[in-house]
Amino acid sequence: MAGPIHYEVYVRKTAPAAWTLLIATENRKQAIEAAEDQLRDRFAVASRVTKETLDPETMEFASVTILTLGAPEPLRKKAADAAHRPACSGPAELYSPHARALIGRVLEDWLRREGVTAFELLHRPDVAERLEAAGIELQHAIQKVAVPESQSTGQDVHTLVRHYHKLTEQAIVRLRKAGRDGLFPTLRDRSIADLAHRFSGAPDRAFRMGGVVAGALADQQGARARLSALMDLMDAAPADGPPRALIVVAVEQIVAEMLALRQNLHAVLGPALDQGANLAAIVRMVAPDEMDGLLKLDPRLDLMMPAIDGPAARLGVHLAAGEFPLLAAALARMVTGELTSPRRLRPNDPVGEIDILRLLAMALTASAGRLLTLEEVQTAFVERSKSLVTADFVAAYVAGCQSVLAEAEHLTRLCENVTGGANKRAAARWLGACIGSLRFETEMRQAAPGGPSPSQKLAILARLQRAVRAAHLGEHDQKQISDAIGEVGARLEADAGLVAQIVRAPAPAPKKLAALLKLAAGEAGPLGPSAERARAEAVRLLRAPEIRTALSAAPDTVAALRGLMQAAGLAA
Repeated sequence: MAGPIHYEVYVRKTAPAAWTLLIATENRKQAIEAAEDQLRDRFAVASRVTKETLDPETMEFASVTILTLGAPEPLRKKAADAAHRPACSGPAELYSPHARALIGRVLEDWLRREGVTAFELLHRPDVAERLEAAGIELQHAIQKVAVPESQSTGQDVHTLVRHYHKLTEQAIVRLRKAGRDGLFPTLRDRSIADLAHRFSGAPDRAFRMGGVVAGALADQQGARARLSALMDLMDAAPADGPPRALIVVAVEQIVAEMLALRQNLHAVLGPALDQGANLAAIVRMVAPDEMDGLLKLDPRLDLMMPAIDGPAARLGVHLAAGEFPLLAAALARMVTGELTSPRRLRPNDPVGEIDILRLLAMALTASAGRLLTLEEVQTAFVERSKSLVTADFVAAYVAGCQSVLAEAEHLTRLCENVTGGANKRAAARWLGACIGSLRFETEMRQAAPGGPSPSQKLAILARLQRAVRAAHLGEHDQKQISDAIGEVGARLEADAGLVAQIVRAPAPAPKKLAALLKLAAGEAGPLGPSAERARAEAVRLLRAPEIRTALSAAPDTVAALRGLMQAAGLAA
């Protein structure tokens, strides 16, 4: 049961001022009039009336605002939480994967111009000194980090900027001192294997090995040469054990950051490859067993697979051996990221784009659970399928078709290769519009000199109808399109009188029955009215005494026809 009720009027004298209590009264009308008077007489810039209800059990008031007038309350800066501290407090925290990824984003342009990665920046004194000399670049990078962090945590932005300036100076000083103290020996007079054994067990082994590996790239220009140098280090690494793992970890991080840039990937795989070929090459490297299995099932797919040579082939060997699991997962996610982007896989070859997309779908689905989840793979291909049912793509896809039948066959293949309910429906609309058009019916019914015969056209329509059923469209779309094909086939058969010709033909009864059953079963013609006519004639023949006598005398012929009779629904 609610307790006593009263009303309170609050005002703000100026826009930035806080709310102050003006009066409290049990009269609602009086409270509202007081709030309006404060604004009308310009005693305040805003007023508010609240209803206060006392809870008899807790003896606390429940407040509800019933009226607010005047200037809106200004947004106030979020108060800093005393528990918050800067995301990175010491130089060592800059080496975490998250911090390194952030450095790569805020210094992306500078790192690209210098031809280095964030990992190298954190492990090479010469690169760090070049960044320090480029003061404006460093200042902008620190601001890109400090401003969003200030907005999300409420910390003072200038304090964060000073903190990250100091942190950067400490990291550069630490890196410069490590270089002077010889913590990053060169590989001129010793091998990477010897250094790995020497560093093994040291508390700063990862930092020191990172400096050695990054330093080995100081004289290498271009992504292809740099990757080749890293593969040379892998070849010279110890065979197994912690020393080899020390080198593998450093190399994997550099390669992952290097190949995250599209221009580096093109340089490594080959600048002549289009986007689809690049993605196929990446999948071949990260999922070699799955890709090889697909190529064995269908050797024609090998024609779409680009050749992988040089350092990319050497990297593929290590990926196949499972030595770079994080890199393999990152490359697989790069593939799915490119699939969800609007970029065409093969801008000048829409037919080839569907072919390469089918290959990628089969390979990534086969590797699902190892590199990516099945949901990630499905989501990527559903997003890519959206671009395959747009008007621009469909127009380019069917532009080379010489006939409307060829266009229908292309669109049927499009229906088969898109995924996702909405995309299937969109593709079905394109196919339905093509098959339901007057042009399709006219072309199929029109007799052309030297062209296919009516029986050949019926067989083509039957094949098209079976392809539509194999495309896994929605039940409504599939029935509508199949019925449209059946109607065209019925008119074509009626024009030619094919069923009547078979019945009147001076041929043995089993041969005529076989021809009718093939039409009725949807093999020699599409299912629909023409198949029903053929089925009715086949039933009439089977009921004729002379035909039954002829068939009973030839049991081998009956056995051959049994499958057709079952398909036509004339036998159990």
